[in-house]
Amino acid sequence: MKLAWIDLRTVSDAHREAVVDASLHARVDAVVADDRAQLDPLPNTVKRVLMTDDPNTATDGIIPLCTAASVEELRALETRHRAGGDIAALVHVDNDASLDLACRAASTLPYTIVQFRDPTKIPLEIVIAAADAADGQLICQAADLEEAGIIIDVLEKGSEGVLHAPPSAAEVFELVRLLQSTTPALALTKLTIQSIEHRGLGDRVCIDTCTHFEPDEGMLVGSYSQGFILCCSETHPLPYMPTRPFRINAGALHSYVYGADNRTNYLSELKAGSVVLGVGADGRTRRIVVGRIKLESRPLLSINAISEDGTPVNLIVQDDWHVRVLGPGGAVLNVTELRPADQVLGYLVTDKRHVGWPVGEFCLEK
Repeated sequence: MKLAWIDLRTVSDAHREAVVDASLHARVDAVVADDRAQLDPLPNTVKRVLMTDDPNTATDGIIPLCTAASVEELRALETRHRAGGDIAALVHVDNDASLDLACRAASTLPYTIVQFRDPTKIPLEIVIAAADAADGQLICQAADLEEAGIIIDVLEKGSEGVLHAPPSAAEVFELVRLLQSTTPALALTKLTIQSIEHRGLGDRVCIDTCTHFEPDEGMLVGSYSQGFILCCSETHPLPYMPTRPFRINAGALHSYVYGADNRTNYLSELKAGSVVLGVGADGRTRRIVVGRIKLESRPLLSINAISEDGTPVNLIVQDDWHVRVLGPGGAVLNVTELRPADQVLGYLVTDKRHVGWPVGEFCLEK
C-alpha cells in the first residue's frame, strides 16, 4: 500500500476542517501544515509534519519539514537526523544539481518530499532508483489524482507515498482508494476436464496487451460467472509462427474475463485502454492495460470441467493446437490435446453478475 500525505497548506479555510476529518477517518499516513495550531489537535495515529525554517523547533512528536535547496541545508538536516530526531526534507527539482540533492536526501533522511517542475517522470525514476536500498520514505508531490496515479506506477514501484492538497474531503477518500489499488493474490483451484467438444465456427477474441507475460501467467476466462479457466499467453514458442508474449488467445466473444475488484467484463467489451488482470499459476495478480483486441471468426472448441466441490466450468476457445491453458504447477497444455480426467487451473466465485458487478440474486447459467 502506498502512503497518503495530505497537504493542508493550500486547502481553503472553508474546506480545511472537512479535509482533516476525512484524513483521520481514511487513516492517511501524514498531515502537512505550516501552522502548528492545525497539527496540535491531531491524534498520534497520524504523522504531524510542520513546514518550518528551523529543523530544531518542532517537538512533541511533530516532524519538522525543511526545504533543502543546497548541500549545506541538506547537511544541516542530516546532522539533525544523526542527533536522533525525525526530519523531513522538501526538495524542488528543476535542474541537475537539485536532482542530485533529491537523490542524496532520499538516501540519507527518514522522509524526503520531492516536487518536480517539469512534467516528465524521468527525474522521479532517477530518485527512485537512487533511493531503492535506503530505509527512508520517498514522497512525491502530486498536483491532482491523475498525476498521483502515474506516480505510483513509475519504474513499476513508484515512490513510497504521495503528497496531495485535496480541494475537498471527497478527494481525500479518492486518493486513499487510488493508493490502495493493489491486486490481491487469488486462491486458484484444480479443475478436472469432463469433455472436449468441437462446436464449429464462431467469433473469438485475442487480447493484445501493453506488457510481456511471464511464462506461467495468463488471464481467467470462462462462460459462466461462477468459474474461470486460466488461459495461457503466447509467450511459449510455437511452430509455424513467432511468439506473441503480449497476447492471450482468450476465447469466444461472449466469455467473461475476471478483473480487479471482483469485476468481470465480456471479452466483446474490451478495447484499447481497458484494464484487465494478469494472473500467475501461483495466484499472483497484476493490472495490465489492453492495447487492442482482435475479434475474428474461427472454429471453436468447448472445454467442460468441474471443480472438486462439483461446480461446473466452461470455456469456449479457438479450436486450434496453438491455443493453450495452464495446468497445476504452470504446465502449458494445448487445448486440442486435453482429455477427460486432465487437470487445469481455474478460479471459482460464488457471486452472480449484473453488468460485471457481483450481485446477490438468483441467476442460473448453463
